[in-house]
Amino acid sequence: MLANNSDRYVEFYFATLWAGGVIVPVNTRWSVNEIASSLDDAQPLLLLCDRAHLAVARELMARCPSLKALLLADCPDDVSDAESIPHWEALIRDTAPIADARRGGADLACLFYTGGTTGRAKGVMLSHANCMANSMMHIANLGLHEDAVHLHVSPMFHVAGGARLFSVTAAGATHAVIEAFDPAEFFAAIERFRVTVTVVVPTVLNRLVDHADLHRYDLSSLQLLSYGASPMPETLLKRALERLPGIDFLQSYGMTELSPVATMLMPRYHTFEGPDAGFTRSAGQAVVNADVVIMDANDQPLPTGGIGEICVRGPMVMLGYWRQPEMTAQALRNGWMHTGDAGYIDARGFVFLVDRVKDMIVTGGENVYSAEVENVIYQHPAVHECAVIGVPSDAWGEAVHAIVVTKPGVVAEPEEIIAFCRERIAHYKTPKSCEVRAEELPKSGAGKILKTELRKPFWIRSTRGIN
Repeated sequence: MLANNSDRYVEFYFATLWAGGVIVPVNTRWSVNEIASSLDDAQPLLLLCDRAHLAVARELMARCPSLKALLLADCPDDVSDAESIPHWEALIRDTAPIADARRGGADLACLFYTGGTTGRAKGVMLSHANCMANSMMHIANLGLHEDAVHLHVSPMFHVAGGARLFSVTAAGATHAVIEAFDPAEFFAAIERFRVTVTVVVPTVLNRLVDHADLHRYDLSSLQLLSYGASPMPETLLKRALERLPGIDFLQSYGMTELSPVATMLMPRYHTFEGPDAGFTRSAGQAVVNADVVIMDANDQPLPTGGIGEICVRGPMVMLGYWRQPEMTAQALRNGWMHTGDAGYIDARGFVFLVDRVKDMIVTGGENVYSAEVENVIYQHPAVHECAVIGVPSDAWGEAVHAIVVTKPGVVAEPEEIIAFCRERIAHYKTPKSCEVRAEELPKSGAGKILKTELRKPFWIRSTRGIN
């Protein structure tokens, strides 16, 4: 499905599974080339879209041989040639219901595409059991019940938004949906639907707590605000706790491959005073159905406080990567999902992230793999070498920053490099800043660019853990 959030997106998730199909949500922020590449990999038969993405959908129909049909999810009144496109409501009206295909357990339920460290998008395979394991955990930890009302503002093409659809339905709770994030619409939806729980990324929370009209809305129904997908600056968390009194905060840490949650920092630890203080920089403790350990370079568990790779085991761990068995085997070594994040676990079981094993940047809740951006920059004729890193950003958590060395005698301005990227990849992947250097980038003895050295000047004064 290629669409903005809507009630139809909720229907898409459950109708697809009822029919025995596999959900493939499409990232609307990707370029047409990126979307086409992921669809060529997934080989879907049916593409669903809303009016906002109809032009792109038509282009994808022409470019992707596997696609056999296009289905319009919106009311066709404002689409001049809608009669040529099968429409959602018409098909429901004219077609008898089918029986539940009764898929479950280890059957494939979803393919969520994420960026790849080699520049190729990865299709993360989640089973029905994976999704239900996450839902059962959410019901307990979020306090979901039949009287709860969950506001969906996170994009439903992301697992963070999509997984909540399963959790809320499994709890018998109510879905409230807004098309895209807008502070006024967000506040109005909470007031109108009497929302009790929602999930946001820190960049969204930043816009909410600083909104001039925050005090004009009745937010008294909101009991829990959960967040994740990127680090939360302590200054922002303190401001949010002050401006949203009476609302519990809960942090989730995980990744698409974990359906997506492995640890949670519960509301009681969102404090800066008393015996429960001191944990706001952590990612919380392992959720009830997850085993979380720290492994060394030889995949051996480290003792308390030892820094290594965060690894997770449990019913939420993905089936693997679609059509990439070698990458699957590497990620799921010895039954553990190797997250690519480095950290340590303290004596009370709190997980602290300190670095990333993979060169991944989390900006505004989106994952950006530096190799993917670097592959584009290297296509510029003036570029000799480059490195893409994440640098601290109050607005985005991390911002994509490019460091470029040009070929001898060739000149390229930073703005030119940024514009070159913007034409070829999604805007959130495009560097927010760029510097052009004359000297070679620092390298290891093996000739690998030392990104750790390049990051140091930017992170040396940061209070955040990830660098």
